[in-house]
Amino acid sequence: MKKLRKIIEIDEDLCNGCGQCIIGCAEGALALVDGKAKLVGEVYCDGLGACIGECPEGALTIVEREADEFDEAAVEELLAKQKASKPAPVEIPTACGCPSNQNMVLQPAAAAAADQAAPTASTLGHWPIKLGLLGPGAPFLRGSDLLLLADCAAASLPNLHAEFLEGKTVALACPKLDDPAAHIERLAAILVGAPPKTITVVHMEVPCCLGLDYIVRQAMVAAGVQIPLGRIQVARDGRVLERVAPAADQMA
Repeated sequence: MKKLRKIIEIDEDLCNGCGQCIIGCAEGALALVDGKAKLVGEVYCDGLGACIGECPEGALTIVEREADEFDEAAVEELLAKQKASKPAPVEIPTACGCPSNQNMVLQPAAAAAADQAAPTASTLGHWPIKLGLLGPGAPFLRGSDLLLLADCAAASLPNLHAEFLEGKTVALACPKLDDPAAHIERLAAILVGAPPKTITVVHMEVPCCLGLDYIVRQAMVAAGVQIPLGRIQVARDGRVLERVAPAADQMA
């Protein structure tokens, strides 16, 4: 039955598909469809607008119009279905499992000679490097300076190894195309099992990439810890636009 009430409205021209509003909706009323946030059904939206503050583009507003009444029972059923549809947690494999998942300490190559023609030496000190594959108890993460690096930033930075990776641990992720909830869960497990000393988010200048910062903050809340947080913003041409050192006052 339709009635005049408040309900969410999404401006698709402004929506960049970052998915942060979906995480912020406790009723599960929003979903990504063809790269845009969509209202799953009017009955699932309570019209309170908790998702609005999560949108970096201002694409969400609350309007008053004729809409189906909010149905709390339908929301509970929807959330149960969403929970049941999630894949089972992936266990950290033993040595006979997939090599991509096996925790491994690497020995970085010695610094290259001063010859400008020589290739830059790798400073990568561990494996794996994808956030979704990192073991929550990996010893190389504990007490480290962790770079949470956007996939695109890794490809854009010309001096990634020489300037950013040396002496750091690294986790690669994409807040737009990956599952943010899965990343929050994995990072929270890391913060409990092998907490790093600091975390620095390295993200692109595009708005959707700021989702990495949100993932870190939500993971710290879930883990019940506070870790000094820094941020590096990268332009699409590889220039560093902003650099904020990890500090406790960046966690708020």
